Formats: sequence, structure tokens, C-alpha cells
Amino acid sequence: MTDHGGARQDGTGRDEEAGVTLKVRLRGWWRARRTAARRDGGMTTSEYAVGTIAAAAFAAVLYKIVTSGAVSGALESVIGKALDAPF
Repeated sequence: MTDHGGARQDGTGRDEEAGVTLKVRLRGWWRARRTAARRDGGMTTSEYAVGTIAAAAFAAVLYKIVTSGAVSGALESVIGKALDAPF
């Protein structure tokens, strides 16, 4: 490290103070990004809406599958065998 009239330089010739200033600015930038990422005002309602729509769609598909002829017949067969089982 060399000293040139009050401005100290590291081995690469850059001012040490400039490096510190850059670190401080980057630290502030990262802090702002973290704060922005943690903020979720207004997002909760949309997340619940999308989740509710997805759950309703899944329930509708499941209902259609369970009430179809093949699945209904298979369920009736399983239930009939379980009720007619000898003890």
C-alpha cells in the first residue's frame, strides 16, 4: 500500500477510500433489495385468490372422476364386498 498525498492506494493502484465508498453503497443497495423483497403488502389477497381457484378446480376435476361410471362402479363393488364379508 502506498501513500500519495493523503490518498492511500492498495496494490492495484485503486484508492482505498473509493473501495470503501463502493462497499458502503453496495451494502445500502443490498439492504434496499432485501427490504423490498420482504415487503408483501397486497400480495396476500392475490395469493389466497389463486390458491382458492386452484383448489376449486382440483375439487371439480376430482368430483368428475369419482362420479364417472367406471370409478362409481368400482367403489360400489369394493363397498359391496366389504359389507358382504363373512366374519
